[in-house]
Amino acid sequence: MAWYSRLVNMIRSTRHSHDLDREMEFHLHERADDLRAAGMADADAAAEARRRFGNRTAQKERAHDADIFTWLESLASDVRYALRALVASPGFALVAILSLALGIGANTAIFSLTNALVFKSLPISHPEQLVALNMGSPDNDEFTNPLWEQIRDHATVFSGAFAYAGHRYNLSPAGEVRYVNGAEVSGDAFRTLGIHAAAGRLIQPSDDVRGCPGVAVVSTGFAQRQFGSAANAVGQTLSLNGHPFPVAGVVPAGFDGMEVGLNAEIYTPLCGEAIFEGPTVLDIRSRWYLRLFARPKPGLSTAQVNAALAVAAPGIFKATLPEHWGADSKTEYLKRTLGALPSPTGISGARSNYQAALYFLLAAVGVVLLIACANIANLLMARGAARQREISIRLAIGAGRRRVVRQLLTESALLALIGAALGVLFARWAARSLVGVISVRGEPLALDVGLDGRVLAFTVGVAVLTALLFGLLPAWRATRVDPQAAMKSGGRGIVSGDTRYRAGRALVVGQVALSLGLVTVAALLLGSFRKLVTQNTGFDSRGVLLVDMNFSRLTAGKDSASALLLNYQDQMVRNLRQAPGVAAAAAAFITPTSGTSWNDFVVIPGYPPPDGKLPMSYFNQVSDGYFSTMRTPLLMGRVFTEADTRPGAPNVAVLNQAAVDQLFHGENPIGHTYHTKFGDTDGPSTEIIGVVATEKYASLSEKPTATIYVPLGQGGFNPAVISYVVRGAGNSGALVPAIKATAARMSPSISLEFRSLDDQIEDSLTRPRLLATLSGFFGAIALLLAVIGLYGTMSYTVTRRRNEIGIRMALGAAGPSVVQMIVGEAGKLVAIGLAGGLLLALATTRYVGSFLYGMTPTDPFTITLSVLVLGAVAIGAALRPAWRASRVDPMDALREE
Repeated sequence: MAWYSRLVNMIRSTRHSHDLDREMEFHLHERADDLRAAGMADADAAAEARRRFGNRTAQKERAHDADIFTWLESLASDVRYALRALVASPGFALVAILSLALGIGANTAIFSLTNALVFKSLPISHPEQLVALNMGSPDNDEFTNPLWEQIRDHATVFSGAFAYAGHRYNLSPAGEVRYVNGAEVSGDAFRTLGIHAAAGRLIQPSDDVRGCPGVAVVSTGFAQRQFGSAANAVGQTLSLNGHPFPVAGVVPAGFDGMEVGLNAEIYTPLCGEAIFEGPTVLDIRSRWYLRLFARPKPGLSTAQVNAALAVAAPGIFKATLPEHWGADSKTEYLKRTLGALPSPTGISGARSNYQAALYFLLAAVGVVLLIACANIANLLMARGAARQREISIRLAIGAGRRRVVRQLLTESALLALIGAALGVLFARWAARSLVGVISVRGEPLALDVGLDGRVLAFTVGVAVLTALLFGLLPAWRATRVDPQAAMKSGGRGIVSGDTRYRAGRALVVGQVALSLGLVTVAALLLGSFRKLVTQNTGFDSRGVLLVDMNFSRLTAGKDSASALLLNYQDQMVRNLRQAPGVAAAAAAFITPTSGTSWNDFVVIPGYPPPDGKLPMSYFNQVSDGYFSTMRTPLLMGRVFTEADTRPGAPNVAVLNQAAVDQLFHGENPIGHTYHTKFGDTDGPSTEIIGVVATEKYASLSEKPTATIYVPLGQGGFNPAVISYVVRGAGNSGALVPAIKATAARMSPSISLEFRSLDDQIEDSLTRPRLLATLSGFFGAIALLLAVIGLYGTMSYTVTRRRNEIGIRMALGAAGPSVVQMIVGEAGKLVAIGLAGGLLLALATTRYVGSFLYGMTPTDPFTITLSVLVLGAVAIGAALRPAWRASRVDPMDALREE
């Protein structure tokens, strides 16, 4: 039994190790049971060991519980003391809490939006397994249907794969459109995503076959709004773009599609595209509109998947080679490869549009929070100096420095906690407001900006970091005091002079530097936005109503559909001009700032390209009267007449001034010809008959772009959907009833969608307006905080030097000299801060270059103006403390001492 005695002694000798005690207890019990079973156990010894071990364990647990209780009691005491201290200084507490609430709330709001748009995974089964396919780079990720079918049939490394294309469905059978967002998906999409029906069934592979009759599944929200419940939706029939689609099932709540920001409410199989666009559309080898997703087979890494796709790629691209492309384009096409990248967050047009802007705004609100922390740190140091007698007494009667620091940090943590709680409330409102700001008119972004684990962790992390940033230095400085000296001095002399407040002044310098960087960036973005909205667009948008009309139902299944379309569209122009209240009307394939574009390579005889590469120009099809309706000035030659839009008319074109400058080197182009080139195919020779002013084409922020206008019907295709620009004598909205009646008289099956040109322009300004507004707001907050910091520092300096100032004035110093002394000290701090801020601004403004229009990141006027404004405001903040110092009564100051 020697082993048993050694084990008991080991337990007795390891009282310090609670974990080891438990391990020994386990082995002791286990071994004792084995010995008892063999008749060899010493029951008395085992019982004694257990009794002794149990007594020590109980003692340790009681001691441990007592330590925890003591710690909790101490923490509660610190919190109660901190609350009393904050209540005793309501002004300080209010300023600090509001500053933190604004700083933390703004950070949380911007992060909530960034999280919802950029970081949050799709609500699907194992989103981390999902990959998105591309052709060699993440930006080259749109595929044709022939490519998808080849990949589906030959890529064997996937357990599931599907194609996805966002789509807008018109629910209205005639008249004004009623669009809902949705998607076309291949048959295996929902199985691959691991999504099950809330009612009925979802789209299956058997639904996605050539010649399919069409079927639809809808979201839970759509089913409840349209049919009252998910169960009621199954078996109903929807009119989608004028075609009947029976509802087979309902997608569960929470899944809004693969495109983050757009709430997909209706899904149809990929084969349904042939129902909307004609039976040959699925075979077009140059129609790039599908996004491909897949799940690799279990055990395969992304590298292994990419290796397998690279092997399969040559055969896939060879089988889908566009036959009408030129030799060079075909060679480039055959060199493409296939790849896959993890895609747990899906796709998003809003993400690509706003991601860089959101990262910039996160940096901006981070700077605002730093400035706020510097301000509160200054306040806490001033407050700590005023409390040095109290702190000295606590140290003198035995309190440890660590204990006092912990108490002061508890106050800082409490401030941060209250500020964070208020900040979360502010963030919830601000995040929802921001979603509304970046939403396009009539199409709100569907983003969940509520609190989730990531946002909560961010907010807690920011609050903790903030408490440390503004609390640690003041707490450390406040306890660096000699208790005996403090008790003797009564609290004033100990902090008199200049050396005791260097940290506070350094914080002010840092505030000014950070504020200048933020103010400069805000000034650049505001100046850029001002130039964007006040520039000459080349047209007059006031009173212009845009009407999109879809004539496809009038020509479906008819011979000579293209000629019929042109006839209907041309006749509609004539009818609209006769409508009540219409001053002018015209048709256009593309309207300004719509984001839509059409370009082609151009060959101009006599003007060979200097680098051997064919120039490219934008194009637009317009009717006669377009330029007069848009009030775009004619600079040279003539514009289109009604005769130019008739079938068989000679091919003519009108150029904008940018095309003259870029394609003809500024020379007169009238009478010259050009032709387009697509691959090895040359377009018809076209004569240039006129030059107009340069209109903005796709967006307001674009540089002057070469644009060629051709008459309606001469663009090589006749689109079924055409836009009409209609100018009224007054409010453009008043034209809607007359236009509806005019279209209905021609045919009730014409679909219409209305919007004003001003609204379209406003929607195109969403991102620059967001950046200008928020950066201006953050810049103003930074400027205000810097001014408050400087004012607080100089006020504290005047208060602590009151005795010195009294002596100076008693010795003959005049009030103006005292003002000059205080303002001079403030001026030194501001000058140092401005110098550092200027370097910071020059280093950081280059990161906003991509957001600017008509300005450079180092615009000297903007930077100079920012320096002057911040300097003047900061010096102005020091004038009141300086004036107060000049009013000190020398006798009162000396009597205080």
